[in-house]
Amino acid sequence: MLRKVWVALGWGWVALVSYLSLMPHPPQPLTFNGVDKLEHALAYALLMLWFCQVIVLHWPRMYLMSALVAMGVGIEVLQGMGGVRYFEYADMLANSTGVLIGWGLAHTRMGRVLLSLEQHGTH
Repeated sequence: MLRKVWVALGWGWVALVSYLSLMPHPPQPLTFNGVDKLEHALAYALLMLWFCQVIVLHWPRMYLMSALVAMGVGIEVLQGMGGVRYFEYADMLANSTGVLIGWGLAHTRMGRVLLSLEQHGTH
């Protein structure tokens, strides 16, 4: 397994989510009511799904889940302190919902995407 590569890419995704969450005026490619909650849930679902493919044991996944929920809460607190973005409980809920969705998806065929990429790359 290309574990180091997958972990590095995952940390890059964490950095990107953090940056986009804390920058004053993030890009808004979609504009409809509630799109920001969808974006929050999608970002955290992808983070959880990605790292669940690298972390396969149950308890480390539970720690990952807790860390991602804490990240979502922490980013909201920082947004509230920054004076440009807003603190929203609904964003925390969307982030946490995304983590749960990612955890659920990790138990489907989607949870083996990285393994499939590796197997197809070696043939």
